[in-house]
Amino acid sequence: MRPRTVSTAQIVSPKLVARATELSALLSTLGRPPAVAVVEGEAGIGKTRLVTELASLLDGPLVLTGGCGHIREPFPLGPVLEALRGTGERLAAAALSPVAGALRPLLPEIAHVLPVAPEPLGDRVGERHRVFRGLAELLATLGTVVLVLEDMHWADEQTVEFLGYLLSDPPPGLCVVLTYRGEEVGVGARALTARLPAAVARTQVVLAPFGTAETQELAASILGTAHVSEDFALYLRERTSGLPFAIQELLALLRARGTLVRRGGGWARKTIDELDVPAGVRDSVLERVSRLSPAARAVVEAGAVLEAHVPIAALLETCRAPEGEAANGLDEALERGLLVERSGLVGFRHLLAVQAVYGSVPLSRRRDLHARAGATVGRLSPVPLGQVAHHLRHSGQLDAWVAAAEKAADQATALGDDDEAAHLLEAVLRHAPLAPIRRAELAVKLGWASTRTLKMVDEVGVLSAALEHDPPQPLRGELRFLYALGLDRTAAEPRLQWQAFTDAVESLDGRPDLVAQAMVGLGLPTTPDVPLAEHVGWLERALEQLPAIDDAPLRAFVLGKVAMVLTAVGDPRWAELADRLLAQTGGSPVHRREVGAFCSLGEDACYAGRYEISDRLLSAALLGAPGCDLTRWMEFNCRASLVVLAYARGAWAGLPEEIAFLSERLVEHPRELAMLDTVKACLTLASGDLEESWPRLLGVIERALRMGAIDLLPIAMGALLRQAAAQGSEPPGSVAATCAVWDTKRLWPVAVRVLPPLVEALVTAGRREEAGALVSRLDRELGALDAPLAPPSLAHARGLLAANASDWAAASAEFLTAVDGYDLLGCLYEAAQARELAASCLVELGDGRAAELLNAALAAYESLGARWDLDRASRLARRVGVPSPARHRGGPYGYGGDLSPREREVAQLAATGLTNKEIAKDLFLSTKTVDKHLSAALRKLGLRSRAALARRLDGEA
Repeated sequence: MRPRTVSTAQIVSPKLVARATELSALLSTLGRPPAVAVVEGEAGIGKTRLVTELASLLDGPLVLTGGCGHIREPFPLGPVLEALRGTGERLAAAALSPVAGALRPLLPEIAHVLPVAPEPLGDRVGERHRVFRGLAELLATLGTVVLVLEDMHWADEQTVEFLGYLLSDPPPGLCVVLTYRGEEVGVGARALTARLPAAVARTQVVLAPFGTAETQELAASILGTAHVSEDFALYLRERTSGLPFAIQELLALLRARGTLVRRGGGWARKTIDELDVPAGVRDSVLERVSRLSPAARAVVEAGAVLEAHVPIAALLETCRAPEGEAANGLDEALERGLLVERSGLVGFRHLLAVQAVYGSVPLSRRRDLHARAGATVGRLSPVPLGQVAHHLRHSGQLDAWVAAAEKAADQATALGDDDEAAHLLEAVLRHAPLAPIRRAELAVKLGWASTRTLKMVDEVGVLSAALEHDPPQPLRGELRFLYALGLDRTAAEPRLQWQAFTDAVESLDGRPDLVAQAMVGLGLPTTPDVPLAEHVGWLERALEQLPAIDDAPLRAFVLGKVAMVLTAVGDPRWAELADRLLAQTGGSPVHRREVGAFCSLGEDACYAGRYEISDRLLSAALLGAPGCDLTRWMEFNCRASLVVLAYARGAWAGLPEEIAFLSERLVEHPRELAMLDTVKACLTLASGDLEESWPRLLGVIERALRMGAIDLLPIAMGALLRQAAAQGSEPPGSVAATCAVWDTKRLWPVAVRVLPPLVEALVTAGRREEAGALVSRLDRELGALDAPLAPPSLAHARGLLAANASDWAAASAEFLTAVDGYDLLGCLYEAAQARELAASCLVELGDGRAAELLNAALAAYESLGARWDLDRASRLARRVGVPSPARHRGGPYGYGGDLSPREREVAQLAATGLTNKEIAKDLFLSTKTVDKHLSAALRKLGLRSRAALARRLDGEA
């Protein structure tokens, strides 16, 4: 065996180098609990070293540390549970509530100090919520705690969900430190700090690579000398890109080569021209490994394949060297600093080194090591099922991999970790050779897991492939149903969805629960060439299934979906179904399906102009969402619908900020994004940015048509037609196609809001007769329907036709009728437009009522921030001598001299000392937007500096 001359102390710097500013910021923040600190940086930048140093300097708080693994286990909340496993002694005398007993299966190490496990709830979301409450209680009971969670870019979905729950109302003594790689972290983890309560202190440090001076200091510290030359530091910096881990590895290599030799009290080296060292981490690590003995190399290769830190015995069992030689090899690898030992577990110091060594192991040897690793970790207790499946897959034991992955997925499902279950099953279905029935069984499991995930899973292709093998009943029927749901979730082409639901209904004998849902899918009027009567027929058949369905939330779901369609087509039966829904739920949805029913009906009630019932339903759904969906997707979905409602009612204050917030979180949900983008495009037009609004409106219309969102279309189409008329343009070609769909689906009860701008555009284009015929036809057709938007919209349209004929008296009368109807419904924006038009007609008649109407319109436009309309109406006011209101002078419309919520949020962060760039990152805004909000806040408060702002806000507190 070779002489062991290099110790671990020579590999790593004995002190933290060049991070004093970041360390100070972290200590300052954690000194003001509750607090959240984020440490961001690329791999090898020193995040772990920084938080380790931070923990050593904290005097008083209990520091709990957990980490997320690259190989994920089907065990949710892994890093949080890891952090809590050693707290039994501290909790022994605590008086914990019964809810903490829900943690017994997750924390067997401290089960003896936890209350008896409560009875199962029979509700997955409720069980998860109880676990979250139990974890929060433990952290609160432990007192002053610093919870460090590392490598959050690998966090499972439930860990992110729990942190969102915890940080929404953190225990007073809790501080949380998160580390992650910025380029890999998911939006959910990054968003955890976006909307913290005002009382929570926060900071985010981004670790940058070392410059020459920092590299010089680190090299000197590792070498134990007072100084290294600047040219040597510059050389190291260039070869490592300033990455601290790479600098350490390169110095270790130079010493292993004998290039660096201690002489007296210092180090001597070859000239820089003679060094010839590799760039980056990989080659440095591999050259160091090549200098090990064969036994040590075998141990290091086994560690790279295992990847995770494991007990010493597991590493030696996996190693291909004989037992005695392997033990000596382990000693050598530890002494050389390639492996480290922590609390009885051994492994690499960093994943970068793991990846370097793993890639160098020949394929045949690598597969053998994976086979040995799979057998070894399968004997650990508890068995890390994720690691077992990983090793079996890469060892080529595909049948065993499938079995292990299914077992891991089943465990994940049982524990509520549907995202991990879907991940495991999708990999098997895509890459393992499977018999048709086996494929169908696993595809069904994937399909159901996908319905419960926050992150979109691309299950459609996998389910389709399973169906191609013609599985037997009842698997075929269930697969067809789940395939149709997948198409619906991804907003696939409507005709595909229709066919998939049709196939499902034909194959679901004996499953009234699934049949009813498939019939609801066929009842949604999204497929262009299917007549409305056929859709309604399917909805009626879905209602007929209800007596056979024992699941009350599912019955509520069916009632809500059927009522949603009926309200959109003006069928008065919607009201009776809505009453049944409210009676069954007591007006307060608590189950996921009930919340979905309220949200669906509330959304289409908004499109139909029933704003009060829409508000009631959506608000109730929003209250119920947190209790049944900890992913927050249902909350965000409700909020997206409320954005549309706020726009329709003229409650525009704060909408741009809400749209920006929700768009970040609904990026994988195309229908909700289309809703948000529709309102954003309409607000762009109202603001007067016509150059930007036109392509935005065309874009959302094209997307809505493609996904069959024809109930959403009238809002964007109306705005586009108003702009076309104002510019004297011919109505876009998509208008005729859209009107044809509304005719086929008989959706004019919701589409009638587009009638006034459509008539205006047609008249402007010289197509007055066509416009008149359309108004007459819709007047006849809508008269017998329950369509609250029809009377004011038809009056508005008739007024436009009369005005075009210069019949000012008839036109003004129609516009005033429209005003009354819009006011009754709460359509602020449309009422203002009708008032403006009525005033213009009365001016022609010399009627003194014109001034009052025009002033009311101007005030409404001003309050809304509708600059485009305000400019137009102001020109009329100047022409007839009506004084215009004072112009807006900065800040979002609707707040006057008060700070908007976003301005206050930015101001509070700026008062804590964060830079604009840091605030922008925290709130998912551009630096320019932050600067705008901060400038507006300073202007409104009459201040000139951040220091003055901090004093003012401290005084208000």
